[in-house]
Amino acid sequence: MAIFQKPKTSQPHPGHKIYPYLLRGLAIKRPDQVWCADITYVRMKRGFLYLVAVMDWHSRAVLSWRLSNTLDAHFCVAALEEAMNRYGVPEIFNTDQGSQFTGQDFTQALKDAGVAISMDGKGRWMDNVFIERLWRSVKWECVYLREFETGSQARQALGDWFRFYNEQRPHTAFDGRRPMDVYRDAHSASKAA
Repeated sequence: MAIFQKPKTSQPHPGHKIYPYLLRGLAIKRPDQVWCADITYVRMKRGFLYLVAVMDWHSRAVLSWRLSNTLDAHFCVAALEEAMNRYGVPEIFNTDQGSQFTGQDFTQALKDAGVAISMDGKGRWMDNVFIERLWRSVKWECVYLREFETGSQARQALGDWFRFYNEQRPHTAFDGRRPMDVYRDAHSASKAA
């Protein structure tokens, strides 16, 4: 365990509504059925940046991501809006109970799009296990290998890594297929049917 203080990325706000967890026992069989988002921190030479990603649960494809030097909700809403503009709208969107995701800006964007809102149970990282696994990969394969001095360096390295993850990195859950191939192939099959 590190002796330095870690940023607390999932602080609830007492005045925000908490939504029930909708994924228990749900079979996720197609893209855009469930998306999820989470925030982690990216260690810099001096301080931290915060990274949010929006992921499709079925394919594990990262649909959008953003870096910020503050933990306000704006970068989370921007990532959500980018994903919906590029890929459409999911049926369900799952997050933790952090104030960025329970706040009016984020939840209203989902409600306006007709998306069902799901939230992990308090302290239940397993409820959003695929994005937690993504953070492990991002940190071990990209962040921990470098000492970022600037946000531009971090943004470039993360952009390269997410492109590699989506388009080149084989995924064991899909017999070596890549996340974006799984996402696109499922869409093509549903349009053909």
